[in-house]
This record gives sequence, C-alpha cells and structure tokens, in this order.
Amino acid sequence: MERPRRPGARRARLSSVANSIRLVKVFSETESELGISALAARLGLAKSTVHRLAATLVDYDMLEQNRETGRYRLGLSLFELGSLVRRKMDVWGEARPQLHALREMTGETAQLAIFDHLNVLYIHKMESRQAVRMSSNVGSRGPAYCTGVGKALLAFQPPEVIRLVIDAGLVRHTESTITTADALQKELAAVRGRGYAVDNEEMEAGLRCVAAPIRDHSGRVIAAIGVAGPVQRMTRKILQTYVPLVTASADAVSRRLGSASAPNFSASEE
Repeated sequence: MERPRRPGARRARLSSVANSIRLVKVFSETESELGISALAARLGLAKSTVHRLAATLVDYDMLEQNRETGRYRLGLSLFELGSLVRRKMDVWGEARPQLHALREMTGETAQLAIFDHLNVLYIHKMESRQAVRMSSNVGSRGPAYCTGVGKALLAFQPPEVIRLVIDAGLVRHTESTITTADALQKELAAVRGRGYAVDNEEMEAGLRCVAAPIRDHSGRVIAAIGVAGPVQRMTRKILQTYVPLVTASADAVSRRLGSASAPNFSASEE
C-alpha cells in the first residue's frame, strides 16, 4: 500500500500535541529558562514552529515569558497540575491503611474519593469479602449529590460550585434521591454540622453508605473516605456504629496530611 504523502489533519494535531509535550519537558533545574533558538535546537524544529507552540502554551499559562530576556520558563498551570497530582498521591498513600482497617472492622467495602468536574471520582477502594457487597470501580464517577462520599465532599465546596451541581440537574435515581435545591442545601448544611454524610439508598436501592471528609494541611477538604454495604447488613443502627470509625479514619488521614484542626465528630441519630 502506498504511503500517503501528506499527514491528515488528525495526525497533524497529534504531532502538535506531541511537540508541545516535548517542548515542556526540555526545561530542567539547570535550564529553567530557554529562548526560541535553544528550544528549536533541542527539539529539532524550525524556530517559527517553536514560536507558535510557545505562544499557545503561554496563552494557557503552561509557559511564561520573561519580558526582560524574551526567554521562556514553565508556567503556573503546570505547578497547579503537579500539585494536584501530588495531593492525590499523598492522600492515596495515607488513606490506604485506613481503608484496610475500615474494611476489616466493618466487613464492608471501604472507598476513597475526590471531587472532580462536579462529580465524585473513586480513586481507591478495599472491597468487602462478603458475597453480597457494594461494588464500585476505581476511576469511575458518581453523582456528588446522592452518594455518601459525594455529599461529604460537596458540602465543603464553595457556594458557587454547589450551585453548578444543582443547575446541572438533580436526577432521581431512587425514591430516596434528593431532587430539589432546598432539600439538598439543607442536607449539605447538616453534613457540615455533624461532620459526616449518609447515603440512605439515594443512589441505589438497597445500599447505604457513611462517609467523612479528609482535609489537607490548609484545612481544605480534598477527599472523602467511607464504607458502603447492603441495607440487610448495614441497618440504621449498625450504620451509626460505623460513624465514629469512619470519622476517626478521616481525621487520622487529615492529620497525616498536616491538618492541625481535624475535628472529632460524634455519632448522632439520623
């Protein structure tokens, strides 16, 4: 088969992305600022191509240009993305022993999740050994307004973010799903007050979950940890015995992440 003489538009776009990644990775501790000529030489690209790539990366704060020298350096957006990855790695590492302990103490599935793009994103879990159990895939997403870990996260988001979740629509999943803005705001206020959230068959009939927020060194809620199981085993009474276990686990992870004010919440009847 004869090779096409010109790459298609998709290949060209992918080539630009690859070259942009290569450009960003040229920088190092010893070469934190580089000019167009130096970048072009290292990448083996024309100066005009490198200039276009650099200008685009500057527009997205991936690069910054030193106005005095004209050279480029890595931008704040990369720092923010790197910090996000580091936080996720830190919370995963610190939460893992707590997830294992929760699974062993309760016999139910223990979960770790973060708030991402108005949804809850499950980043780790320790699955119950019971035949009938709650199952969630790592990397999967769920609604923040009707899951235990989701509400534990959403309750501590800025008001404008909560409004975005409400405006996106509170879809009914079961008869217990909260579907009005007023009811959700009241529920989130209760979560903030007691320090933990409960999913009482709101996302899936026959499933309950209790979850608590995890805070970083600044006191900001960055993740949530919880346990979930079928209502046959996780009765309301049993769920209340899990509350101090879950909140203590969340507090332990928070302290490991440098939070000096991880609160201790006590269980209270729903």
